[in-house]
Order: sequence, then C-alpha cells, then structure tokens
Amino acid sequence: MTDPTTALATTQPGGSVFSGIQAFEDAQRIAKALASSTLIPPQFQGQQGFANCLVALEIANRMGISPFLAMQHLHVIHGRPSWSSSFIIAMVNGCGRFSPLRFELSGTGDSLACYAVATDLGSKQELKGPTITMAMAKREGWATKSGSKWQTMPELMIRYRAAAFWGRLYASDLLLGMQSQEEVLDVEPVSVSEAPATSVADLNAKLQPEIPVAATDQDELF
Repeated sequence: MTDPTTALATTQPGGSVFSGIQAFEDAQRIAKALASSTLIPPQFQGQQGFANCLVALEIANRMGISPFLAMQHLHVIHGRPSWSSSFIIAMVNGCGRFSPLRFELSGTGDSLACYAVATDLGSKQELKGPTITMAMAKREGWATKSGSKWQTMPELMIRYRAAAFWGRLYASDLLLGMQSQEEVLDVEPVSVSEAPATSVADLNAKLQPEIPVAATDQDELF
C-alpha cells in the first residue's frame, strides 16, 4: 500500500519525481492519467507524451505550481522546453517579490524601443531590464523571418521580449533559467555535419612539398 505522505511529496514544491523509486512510480501514475487527457497540449498526450508529462511534473514540483498549469504554458521547440511570455509575466507579477511589471515604450516604427521595470518589494530597489529596440530585432533576425509576429504586432512582441529578458535577469529562479517560447522560435536550428574521414596517406600527401616538373623545350619557348 502506498504511503500517502510519499505520494503527496510528488506534487509538492521540492519533491522531485526522481528522488526515489517510490516517488518515481507515483509520478508515473500521475503522468499516465495526465497523458490520457485531451485538455493538455498535444506534446503531452498519449504514450508518446508520457515522458514529457514526467518532465512537466518535475518542473511543476520545483516551481511549486500545478502540473496542469505548467503543461499549458510549456512549449517544446527544437527539443527544448520554453515558457510562453504571458506565463513569464504572470509568474513575476504573482510571486509577491516584485511590483507588477511595467513596460516603458518610446518611439515608433523602426525607432520603437521598450524596457520592463519593476520594484523589488524587499529592498525597494527599482529593477530596470535591458532595452529592446526594433533595430535590435532586425539585426538579430527576429523581425525579418517569414511569418514573424514582429512584422504584424511589434508593440506586443517587444513587450514580450522585454519581459523575458527582465525575468531571466532578475527572477531566473522562477523560470528555472528557461527561455521564452518566442526566443526559442527566433533561434534558427543549426545542423552540423562531420567532415569526411581522411586517411593517413592522404594527410601525408598533403604535407609533402610539390616537386616542380622539369621544363621541356616547348615550355622554354614561352
């Protein structure tokens, strides 16, 4: 019979699903139930999403939030988990450590700029995040990708990016150091291919100095 205190540990902050055999077995039962639901995102559904559910449970436990909430805002892009920017804003505003994030916008069009700012409620220090500009978005390639929301909703996207930068700078523990969904989407995957194998004989041949060919009578005429 399962000890109820052990089972409870898998759904409380700090209770890692990988802390022991019993905790892992309890987490598997929870993950199985979650994976059978159609109310969670597709990457967590069914047998293929079962392992993702376990990871989501671990993340939720460490953050002290509902597994369902974590799954709704976790996005797996290029094999990397990331948060939605709206979730980052909600976590910062709801943690009780900071005043609600404010967004200071200036300029229009290509000169549009934004930074996020909030006050640390403990120290009363105002925390200003990095300034994001449309010029930066274009240099980094965020605003020039085909289908990019930067082209149609620049004021929303620039706020999202400012919030993500602020969160990773001042509240990285709340986000477990993970990037926002928009940041991961803006990073192009790079494929690395191995160079063809080269034999020792080929290497020696490349190291040997070329021996000039003796000029013929025909060569000397020119």
